[in-house]
Amino acid sequence: MTGLLLLCLLLLCEGQRSSSCPHLCSCHGGLVNCSSRSLTSSSLPTSFPAGTTELRLDTNLLTTLPNGLLDNLTPLSSVSLHGNPWSCDCGVLYLRAWLLRRPAGLTSHLGVNCSSPPSLRGRLVVYLTEEEVLESCHYWYCDLAWASQVCLFVFVVVQVVLLVALIVFLRRFERLTKEARRTKEESFTAGEDPRENEYSLMKDSSI
Repeated sequence: MTGLLLLCLLLLCEGQRSSSCPHLCSCHGGLVNCSSRSLTSSSLPTSFPAGTTELRLDTNLLTTLPNGLLDNLTPLSSVSLHGNPWSCDCGVLYLRAWLLRRPAGLTSHLGVNCSSPPSLRGRLVVYLTEEEVLESCHYWYCDLAWASQVCLFVFVVVQVVLLVALIVFLRRFERLTKEARRTKEESFTAGEDPRENEYSLMKDSSI
């Protein structure tokens, strides 16, 4: 009984969460207005009410849309996305695919232009080819690969320096050990009783 009650409460909270208006946005019926709120891709709401029919995200600072953000908004008939500095690298693939799935009569793609990279600046996102997008991704991967190689090179150099320092230290330690052993032997020899040496010589001569 308690478990059933908890399940009902969770479903009720989830329903209220899905129908609530996102922070920094205003809602009126099926209209969710988030335009001109200086929203970035990180501050963008993670979900919108399930009954949203018109969504305005224009005139913000969006560079990408999170994967799956608009997939569950089945009643959605109008989206405003213009006026954002879209970055046409790997992160734009979801937005491009979503725009391509929109009916041909809708104008959601209007004003959705690339701001970067420079080679694609001004291009409509919906008309980009996969090859163009993936080519822009390669630059990012190349930069990452180059940075990784530099870090690996620095790591190897540090390891070599440490190894050389260890070898030098061991050799110096070995040399000092030999000198200490030789000094000890010399001091031991110098400290022997002269009479014992004389007795040893007389014994050897008598033989």
